[in-house]
Amino acid sequence: MMNKFLGLREHEKTAFFIDGANLYKAARNLGFDIDYKSLLAKAHESCALIRASYYTAMQEDRDQDYSPLRPLVDWLDYNGYTMVTKQTREFTDNQGRKRFKGSTDIELATDLLLLAPRLDHIVLFSGNGDFRRAIEAVQAMGVRVSVLSTVKSSPPMASDELRRQADAFLELADLEKIIGRTGGPARRTQPEEDVDDEYEDDLEDEYEEID
Repeated sequence: MMNKFLGLREHEKTAFFIDGANLYKAARNLGFDIDYKSLLAKAHESCALIRASYYTAMQEDRDQDYSPLRPLVDWLDYNGYTMVTKQTREFTDNQGRKRFKGSTDIELATDLLLLAPRLDHIVLFSGNGDFRRAIEAVQAMGVRVSVLSTVKSSPPMASDELRRQADAFLELADLEKIIGRTGGPARRTQPEEDVDDEYEDDLEDEYEEID
């Protein structure tokens, strides 16, 4: 039976693969934060959720041994998500500014291919067109693939080739009232509020260059 939430089906073995930086930027461009607690709860109600994996590169402060993404990672790790992280590399750009480069695209694509034989449905939370070939490969195994991103932001976050390859495209803007959180006081259980904006901007710039 098809469920209205993300097109999930009650008895399908399903996994979420969340491209952290890509999803964060998409939601922020639309003006809301993701309520990860609600997302996971609704998924468990709607399908046989095997795993919800969140992928992100992390910058560790050499002086304080602390990453601005640490509160996000810790919260998700303690609340049902499988975390896959990688340390960013520090470099200096042409203007002499300290920047950080990092990507978990390879880790996400590898895990997607490894887990696919045990799944009926994959939901990829990313608009990165580099994942098109990986999606094609798991579809050849008989796995249904849905892509969740947005074309309603400026610029659009979902590539045309990724949308065409997916079995279904889920528009993030249409889900704001379901898994979005807007307004109200910041809550420590909502990790996006703890992310350092300057670091996120740097990381997002790198994703734009890499993607």
